[in-house]
Amino acid sequence: MEWNSALYDKKHDFVAEYGKGLLEFVPKNDGQAILDLGCGTGILTVQLADLCHKVVGVDSSQSMIEKAKEQFSNIEFIVCNALALPFENEFDVVFSNAVFHWISDHDTLLKNIHKVLKPQALLVCEFGAKGNIAAIESAFTEACNDTGYEYEPKFHFPMAEDFGRLLKNNGFVIDKIYDYDRPTVLKDGKQGLVNWMKQFYASELEEMPENVQATVCKRVEELTRGTLWNGEEWVADYRRLRVIAHI
Repeated sequence: MEWNSALYDKKHDFVAEYGKGLLEFVPKNDGQAILDLGCGTGILTVQLADLCHKVVGVDSSQSMIEKAKEQFSNIEFIVCNALALPFENEFDVVFSNAVFHWISDHDTLLKNIHKVLKPQALLVCEFGAKGNIAAIESAFTEACNDTGYEYEPKFHFPMAEDFGRLLKNNGFVIDKIYDYDRPTVLKDGKQGLVNWMKQFYASELEEMPENVQATVCKRVEELTRGTLWNGEEWVADYRRLRVIAHI
């Protein structure tokens, strides 16, 4: 899936806004180097720059990296795959917000992260936990099936116990690991859930004619209205997994 970076910043800036809470776990050290893994448009990368000597932002999306470079020309941004990071023993901190659930192979991911970290270095990350967007996923699956399309869930939301086991198997010492509910208000009132689907289910919706897209989105709204609509805005059923670990 190629990201719409403009839509992401305009309608889904809550992703970076909530990610600011992770920054408190990153120590300030003028001599350290930080890797922002899955940096998106660089909103958090520029804040990480205030905590270190060097920060590098990486993302698999060309459009996201282009937008990041346009906004923050003084920071290094690179297009690359999180499962094939081109660094070794180079960073004191790997920081990542709302990224790992897009990656199916968490074992290889953690091996790559371990490889790029220096001894005693830190991993600070947060992403979708088991049960994240369960109501939306269920409704989207049903709506697709009703219109003759098959949706294969693409997100990977682990339980804390399972991810913790992978961390230990890959040489990490866990400082904190916990999941929590984080109901998330979507922008634009009645249009909020449709905006969300157009961003995060973009590749699935693009396969459908426009009239079918509209039918699917309307059906998802119908199926989730009782649980996610509060009368004024859509509140997505987010559940997050936060990890602080070191090697």
